[in-house]
Amino acid sequence: MITTVLLVCLATIAAALLVLWLVGERGSLIRLSTWRFFRAGGGLHGYIYGRWTQQYANVLLNQLSNAPTSGTKWLSERYHGKVLTHEHAKAIVTLNQPIARRDLEQIIPYPVARDLVLSGPPDVAVYECVCRHARAQSCQPTQVCMVIGQPFVDFMVEHHPQTSRRLTQAEALALLEAEHERGHVHSAWFKDAMINRFYAICNCCKCCCGGIQAMRQSGAPMVASSGYVAMLDADLCNQCEVCVDACPFEALAMSDGQVERNWEKCMGCGVCEVKCTTGAMTLVRDERKGIPLDVRALA
Repeated sequence: MITTVLLVCLATIAAALLVLWLVGERGSLIRLSTWRFFRAGGGLHGYIYGRWTQQYANVLLNQLSNAPTSGTKWLSERYHGKVLTHEHAKAIVTLNQPIARRDLEQIIPYPVARDLVLSGPPDVAVYECVCRHARAQSCQPTQVCMVIGQPFVDFMVEHHPQTSRRLTQAEALALLEAEHERGHVHSAWFKDAMINRFYAICNCCKCCCGGIQAMRQSGAPMVASSGYVAMLDADLCNQCEVCVDACPFEALAMSDGQVERNWEKCMGCGVCEVKCTTGAMTLVRDERKGIPLDVRALA
């Protein structure tokens, strides 16, 4: 009975969206950003995700908390991220030429949603982080997720005018810098619901992020490594353990008075580097961790 009702509801929504599609760009029943979203190839799933993002995310976070390993693996293949170094995150925002790459399999090792399509410089908007918003006690600020490129920016701003706003390039860089200093992880996100390609840069904290939570609790491969790993200079380390506490992926631990890095867990996010007060932690390139998402090289 419940399944039948759900199917009827979905069919009704699909029919309504089809009518809106047929009305056309100048119709009064559809927002221009919605029309452009569907014209770009966005489907019903993508519309629901973008239109009711908070409600969608609440369900997703519950699924991440309770899903078996097989479920989280299936999810990670359709909703996943790539850790960005601070420099690579800034490079996306300051991209000065169009870029369209349809096969990022070596960079984003997942079977779907591997496209990167941007006009340079890309349009950017910031919106409420759904993970932080969903927590009873969340990290601040909460408006830190960045939508990148069209048609996503127009769609989110038009449908969420109270919780999103456009950013200038300078404002986007300032936001990235502030989150970097807070010890939060830059990550590029890809989702098959949103036209099978890159659509956002999130600034994730280990306290609230559902993706990081799923990685720690069930080993779900929600994000791919930046292509770098943390390296410790033991001579500069004062064993303060700040890096151990700050690491979002629990890749650092104290052992016999020394900081040890778990190579498998290290995603090369650079949080330990920015939090280290002595300069003992640095990021180094490691080819075994994959290819960095550096738009300057892709262009």
